[in-house]
Amino acid sequence: MPWLELSLTVRAEQQPRAEEALDDLGALSITLQDADAETPDEQAIFEPGVGELPLWPTITLNALFEADTDRRGLGEALGELLPWLEPAHLAFREVADEDWERAWMDQFKPMPFGRRLWIYPWNIEPPAGDDIVVVRLDPGLAFGSGTHPTTALCLEWLDSLDLAGRTVTDFGCGSGILAIAALKLGAASAAGVDNDPQALVASADNAGRNGVAGRLALYLPEDFAGAPADVFVANILAGPLGELAPTFAAAARPGAPFAISGILDGQQDELLQRYAEWFDELRVDTREDWVRISGRRRA
Repeated sequence: MPWLELSLTVRAEQQPRAEEALDDLGALSITLQDADAETPDEQAIFEPGVGELPLWPTITLNALFEADTDRRGLGEALGELLPWLEPAHLAFREVADEDWERAWMDQFKPMPFGRRLWIYPWNIEPPAGDDIVVVRLDPGLAFGSGTHPTTALCLEWLDSLDLAGRTVTDFGCGSGILAIAALKLGAASAAGVDNDPQALVASADNAGRNGVAGRLALYLPEDFAGAPADVFVANILAGPLGELAPTFAAAARPGAPFAISGILDGQQDELLQRYAEWFDELRVDTREDWVRISGRRRA
């Protein structure tokens, strides 16, 4: 059956109250998007810094209601709950009933990264044989599927390493895709760190589906105090990457390979200078408008 979608645009500081109001009015689901993004891909790339809310400066909230919900009454009730809401920032549309997860899976195809690593959706069976390494993802919980350039850059970097028997830390783990890939590529164990509890749920679910749950430990940042890892990777944003450089240096063993991404082209120079205090052999790789910095922890 069809549904009624109500969309409203608010500033970041208004989002919690707006979401609460929509929930109070009976919204069946609420999703958040970057109101300033020009394409769907741009809406999916934001990852918050540690301790930050996962929000953009301006946010569009899309709330689903039953199709026969009174639009006028809903708008008036929302105006009472949110007196600062401008009518021009409120819109309704009818959306057809759809199996959203199935639609996502139909669009998500197997993707190669490096020499042997592949990311597969859960509904497609990989070919038999041991010449490729496969990570399977569930779209219902994925916070990253490898489609974004920063994730792709990190996956290819992991594929280039000899991870046999090593420990890996993935900071800003999202769906767990990097930590799980490292484990499937031969790492002995991995730690995934993320400030979003739902990301840890997604990571645990995906780790279970890939048969590596017993080797993946998951932490909120305030709970993470593991031993320095043999390999360190962080795919977040340039601001937190700069702030957390000393933390990352402490989380990597002497001589450990490291990579950071989530960096827009043009932001790398400041980070290169920052990380040169603790890391050697620094190099920059780019894809589209995004950058990966890699190197090695100074011994």
